[in-house]
Amino acid sequence: MAVVSNGTTLIDNGALDPAVPTGSLILLSTQTASASANISFTSGIDSTYDSYVFKFYDIHPSGSLTRFQFNGSTDGGSNYNVTKTTTIFIAGHNEADTDATLTYQSGDDLAQSTAFQDLAAYGDSDNANDSCLAGTLEIFNPSSTTFVKHFIARTNYVATNYYSVDSYTAGYFNTTSAIDAIRFQFTSNNIDDGIIKMYGVK
Repeated sequence: MAVVSNGTTLIDNGALDPAVPTGSLILLSTQTASASANISFTSGIDSTYDSYVFKFYDIHPSGSLTRFQFNGSTDGGSNYNVTKTTTIFIAGHNEADTDATLTYQSGDDLAQSTAFQDLAAYGDSDNANDSCLAGTLEIFNPSSTTFVKHFIARTNYVATNYYSVDSYTAGYFNTTSAIDAIRFQFTSNNIDDGIIKMYGVK
């Protein structure tokens, strides 16, 4: 066993110790929406991995003027009401090239709130046939019973009036209970179509 200058542990044959995290994504679950009120991940979030990444592919609402959002659970999905403090800002630019914005969304952040957190927070998602949302959410050490649980999300979506909106959301679940389930939904209307994949980070 040897240790290189940055502290990385090597086993005797020079290979990386298999216990050392490498950043590899391990696909754990895939869910496909079809006129779904929500998509919930109620298993597989435990102490196996230090962080969990959710990837959103072509998330399409059944109606306009709605926002994609999420919340966590500490009771296996019986309730999605974990207290959060968050921050969110967006960059937006319309197809007509007549408007652009870079804005801190003070009305869309949360301060010790159990409400669902928006992951798309400007202009509302459009439900035109070719419109959708894509992005990622990463939650760090959700099984900790010592610390709060931080998360970072980034989405890009087509907003009403044909804006490309790049939305950045971050915050923490202010609980020392383990987060063991996550739910995604729109503020109104169903998730008409789309795929969400959950990965563990090895």
